[in-house]
Amino acid sequence: MRLAPGDRLPATGGVSQLEGAGGGGLVPWALITGYGTRDQLGGSAYFTRVDTGDFRLDSTGLALGLFDRFELSYARQHFNLGDTVPGEKIDMDVFGAKWRLLGDAVFDQDRWWPQIALGLQYKRNQDYALVPKALGAERGSDWDAYLAATKVWLDGPFGRSLLANLSLRATRGNQMGLLGFGGDRSDRYKLMPEASLGVFLTDRLVLGAEYRTKPDNLSAFKEDDFQDAFLAWFPSKWISVTAAWAGLGNIANKANQQGWYLSVQLAH
Repeated sequence: MRLAPGDRLPATGGVSQLEGAGGGGLVPWALITGYGTRDQLGGSAYFTRVDTGDFRLDSTGLALGLFDRFELSYARQHFNLGDTVPGEKIDMDVFGAKWRLLGDAVFDQDRWWPQIALGLQYKRNQDYALVPKALGAERGSDWDAYLAATKVWLDGPFGRSLLANLSLRATRGNQMGLLGFGGDRSDRYKLMPEASLGVFLTDRLVLGAEYRTKPDNLSAFKEDDFQDAFLAWFPSKWISVTAAWAGLGNIANKANQQGWYLSVQLAH
């Protein structure tokens, strides 16, 4: 890793999470998007596609980092329902905010505690009446809240930099909210852990994995956890490309959904 004058280290804004926050593909991190320092603004814009063959999810969004302390984000998710409901789709808007509470994931190398951030995401399902309501979801809009802790060890195993993140999310979302919120089995918020681990193979190449647990609110189908294995490439500080295998488990009436994930991010 190198520090360019006036800017943060490469990759320290993460990539763009499916719901628009700075972090991994599935899990938001405590890092603030972009490369702005405490005296600068930073930002990012991204496009992500996940395709299992039966379903396709496109997510597009942008985020603003303010003084390496606050983050504001917006994402539009477009979920193609394939032959489950031919010719139909579900769109969802996600408005996010994140506040770094304490710590610095990179520069606090002599301290054991991580960088910690509190995040909120307001999700508005544009097509709640189409499928989610029919499956038993209680509402089409809702809030998620999460607490994320991220730590980077610059001199990790085998001399490689290592990143670890643990997030705890309070949510009622079915498939992140694409199938609405709450259901006939449960309409209470549940605390769901999420985790990421990445190793820097080089200063510009990160290999890692993520795991995201999810509530199981609907009796119409069993909801499984998400997981992925990813390779993120940062050819410059302004662009990153992330490719991954994603295991999404059961989605609606389709079991064992897995496929490829590709994301491109522009950052400043």
